[in-house]
Amino acid sequence: MPIEIHFDGNKKVSAVIDGFTIKTDQTIPSGGENSAPTPFNLFLASLGTCAGIYVKSFCDQRGIGTDNIRIVMDYVYDQTQKMIVKFIMLIYMPADFPEQYEAAVIKTASLCAVKRHLNPAIENDIKIVRQ
Repeated sequence: MPIEIHFDGNKKVSAVIDGFTIKTDQTIPSGGENSAPTPFNLFLASLGTCAGIYVKSFCDQRGIGTDNIRIVMDYVYDQTQKMIVKFIMLIYMPADFPEQYEAAVIKTASLCAVKRHLNPAIENDIKIVRQ
């Protein structure tokens, strides 16, 4: 599947994928207009949304509602290496989420195809947080 990249003026760059256009921009300090997410932020969002669809499928298969579940992505950045050295994913679950599924949800989130394409040296920390 080819992805077409277009230059939309200033620091704006878009990608056309399967008929969908994904727009990006840079922050104002980086010379952009901050009119869309940065490509790097889209990368982080792809990791979180990928894990999200795995968690959603897990819950759907067991008849567990997902209205009160959310995932928060964060990371640890090493200034020396100029790289992320750890991804942190917190899966917020309602208090009544079946406790016996917690480890399985963490494992399921870690199976995400985006995560599997990351350098294995980058640590991934996935945790359940009760709300």
